[in-house]
Amino acid sequence: MDILRGMRIFVTVVDGGSFIAAAEQLDTSNAAISRQISALEDHFGVRLLNRTTRRLSLTEPGQALYDRAQQILEDLGEMEASVGQHGAMPSGVLRISAPLSFGIHTLAHLLPGFHARYPKLRLDIDLTDRVVDLVHDGRDVALRIATAPSQNLIARKIAPVRMILCAAPDYLARHGTPVKPQDLAHHQVLSYSYLSSGDTWVLIDAAGEKASVRVKPSIHASNGDLLCTLALAGGGIIVQPEFIVARHIEAGALVPILHGWRLGDFNLHAVYLSRKYLSVKVRVFIDYLAAALGKQTVPGIDDPRT
Repeated sequence: MDILRGMRIFVTVVDGGSFIAAAEQLDTSNAAISRQISALEDHFGVRLLNRTTRRLSLTEPGQALYDRAQQILEDLGEMEASVGQHGAMPSGVLRISAPLSFGIHTLAHLLPGFHARYPKLRLDIDLTDRVVDLVHDGRDVALRIATAPSQNLIARKIAPVRMILCAAPDYLARHGTPVKPQDLAHHQVLSYSYLSSGDTWVLIDAAGEKASVRVKPSIHASNGDLLCTLALAGGGIIVQPEFIVARHIEAGALVPILHGWRLGDFNLHAVYLSRKYLSVKVRVFIDYLAAALGKQTVPGIDDPRT
């Protein structure tokens, strides 16, 4: 049988809720739709739909096929559009994963312009600081801030992300200001749970010299904004992206420390699955981010529409 045609019909049946609705949409007979579904079930050797006189419901294998068939048909449509006409407007659902604070502070300001440029794309955005599994979590693209992305994925560097060591003036007045990296071992530190180096901070100076220090965090947390709030209250020293702490530093509520030292070279990366053909919807999203952020350090945002 024609598996691709069978999948199209199957998805149409599920979306329409009945064989009759699918037959009307596809301009064919109810019997033809029934034969196609039966042939698809025979091909896979499983029941895909539970049929009653009043309604249809998906079996577990049917749900799995429906989810995969939707993605396959969507990818096929994008591939045809990309090959057939390079200027085609991408459509469908773009599933994005991004760090929580980056999503709120930076990505949210870019999305209105992106949506205005690509109105046929629907966005499904998951904001989480954990490293998602693109396949298991069903994401098309993930944004990650790291010194180096996973070797198992294709990654495109979008922009540098400056990490800043800082603390509240009140904390520094009570505990003193560190003058060298080793001093951090004797200070209260508020640490990001997903920091790749853990509690061993490796700082680098302008000459490329490295200093490794084992910190003893009083608090671990999986979100930078929470740590920033604690630091503002005088809770200790943090190292966080500029897009989280910049406005507080400008207001004087946080003070940068250890000038001339940095915690490695962090960048914003867009990562996606290692596929031969990059879908149009992922490509235009990554290109849009690169145009907005690629020539500067996050969080500065230039509207790509201008």
